[in-house]
Amino acid sequence: MHLIIPKSYDPKLSIKETQEAIRYIRETFQDEFGKQLNLSRLTAPMFVEKSTGLNDNLNGVEKPVSFTMADMGDSQIEIVHSLAKWKRVALKKNGFQMHEGLYTNMNAIRKDEDLDNFHSAYVDQWDWEKIIAKDERTIDTLKSTVRTIFKVIKHMEHEVWYKFPQAVHHLPDEIHFITTQELEDMYPEMTPRERENAISKKLGCVFLMKIGGALKSGKRHDGRAPDYDDWELNGDIMFWYEPLQQAIEISSMGVRVDAASMQKQLKIAHAEDRLSLPYHKMIMNGELPYTIGGGIGQSRLCMLLLGKAHVGEVQTSIWPQAMIDQCEAANIHLL
Repeated sequence: MHLIIPKSYDPKLSIKETQEAIRYIRETFQDEFGKQLNLSRLTAPMFVEKSTGLNDNLNGVEKPVSFTMADMGDSQIEIVHSLAKWKRVALKKNGFQMHEGLYTNMNAIRKDEDLDNFHSAYVDQWDWEKIIAKDERTIDTLKSTVRTIFKVIKHMEHEVWYKFPQAVHHLPDEIHFITTQELEDMYPEMTPRERENAISKKLGCVFLMKIGGALKSGKRHDGRAPDYDDWELNGDIMFWYEPLQQAIEISSMGVRVDAASMQKQLKIAHAEDRLSLPYHKMIMNGELPYTIGGGIGQSRLCMLLLGKAHVGEVQTSIWPQAMIDQCEAANIHLL
């Protein structure tokens, strides 16, 4: 358990007012976000069959919560880690056309998460996916989409300021782009997390690109599953978060793999056995559309916009009693 307690913390809003602000941010953001990216809202599953290969494997070490069902025989059912793969299949299944997309509420349980101010065992985010043309699988497409998302987040800052002026946390006016290799070159003696903090503090908001592959040092900046993001065309949106004096990641996103990039990445990850799974076969056979997509943390966005010290102030989850006690003593009221 790692907990940061800011000095003289003032939550600004009561618990009741915070709940009202959470509802307002979530409802307003998803409407504007869907409009700007041409996305329609779909309902999504909380669990999938393991045999489909649709679950997100994250870094490959996290174990999903799984169970069997009375009417499903011995089939293993898994609570989703994210909907990264499911969304691409849903676009095809539901007849979406070029430059159309979907967004949905994604709720996950990540029981192996290390709990701290930003991380909870309960993950709630907007998962989204949009069809693009093959020749749009480019850095320009990625950057343009990132700028649109940043614009919507800035729009929400103004909306929140109008309704809750005493509580809004002000954000930088610009997002900057940098690759993981450029970041390693800048700060070779730092750990990846220290680099993220350093560049976020320097620039205010960054989109850190090309996550998953090995750097010149031979190490990876961070892990990425090999079968949804193209590691050359992905990244994270990060803000410098003054209340906790560190970077906060709001979104992980990217252009999705085609057959060639997935095969290459599966080989690097020693996970070529996945090529026998239904989802992976569809990618290899060109049966799914080319897409760009990602996830935007709902609770983290509320935390960012309201200047909260702990994600537990904007979502209901389970926390160690020691963390609850320390937070309460510091005027941090976990829901």
